[in-house]
Amino acid sequence: MFRYIKGKLEEAEDNFCVVDVGGIGFKINTTIDSQGEAKRNKENAKFYCHLNVKEDAISLFGFTSIFELQVFEKLVSISGVGPKTAIGLLNIAGAKELVAAINEEKPELLTKVSGIGKKTAERVVLELKGKIESPASGETIKRMERDADIEEALITLGYTRGQAKEAIKKIKEETKGFEERFREALRSIK
Repeated sequence: MFRYIKGKLEEAEDNFCVVDVGGIGFKINTTIDSQGEAKRNKENAKFYCHLNVKEDAISLFGFTSIFELQVFEKLVSISGVGPKTAIGLLNIAGAKELVAAINEEKPELLTKVSGIGKKTAERVVLELKGKIESPASGETIKRMERDADIEEALITLGYTRGQAKEAIKKIKEETKGFEERFREALRSIK
């Protein structure tokens, strides 16, 4: 029904944004990455959309990239993976990294999401392996595993998942080792 929605970002909460289009505020459930991108383009935020219709609710899910939307739609096509779980999976590390984890058969990275157990993670890997192309590689998987530990440490210290993700993005590529990367992430949090 909706291909995309483009307008002014009015609100940004933990798991959704409100975009004003001609005086109508659309509540769009989204990922941390897409929310960050929308905040950077506040006056002209654009979300590629997926409309989810259930018996008792109609929800709009949106992403700032078509690739992220495609990964989301592949995820919700799997039995046992609903839209909120798919958003949780995309919040682990981002669409490209998630696809790399699936293609490298790393279901243990997916179980970090609430509602995803070992069997569901294995089903996601089994059903989607090789079906989504991504430029990510084995090095990306190593970085994901290392950065997941940093993210969990920051959350344990009381930072939000969004703050942790933004801090990890600011770590320089040449910074090696958990302790050094963790210190750099801590310094970058405002």
